[in-house]
Amino acid sequence: QVQLVESGGGLVQAGGSLRLSCAASGRTFSTYTVGWFRQAPGKEREFVAAITWSVAGISLAYYTDAVKGRFTISRDNAKNTVYLQMNSLKHDDTAVYYCAAGRSREYATMKTYNYWGQGTQVTVSS
Repeated sequence: QVQLVESGGGLVQAGGSLRLSCAASGRTFSTYTVGWFRQAPGKEREFVAAITWSVAGISLAYYTDAVKGRFTISRDNAKNTVYLQMNSLKHDDTAVYYCAAGRSREYATMKTYNYWGQGTQVTVSS
């Protein structure tokens, strides 16, 4: 079992930055791919970024096109935490952000993730 808790959301002006954290329980966290998804009001939940499990200390990161160059996902397995650094935020980034953990290579597909956090609200004022 893996339990996930997101934090770091808040209200920020357009152009600003936030860092989200996804803290996990469980000894095998490093063997999971962790994804960030977001859901804006009235819209479906969508993939944002993912970072694969670590092999020899190396993880691969993936991003949706809308956030490439602005968001960076990273993980600290010693702290059982995955981060999403969000820079140059836009109003369109406003959403509830969720982290999820799974062991599938289909990192952008929600149904392949087994564990989900409760979400953290990010609001970007224009």
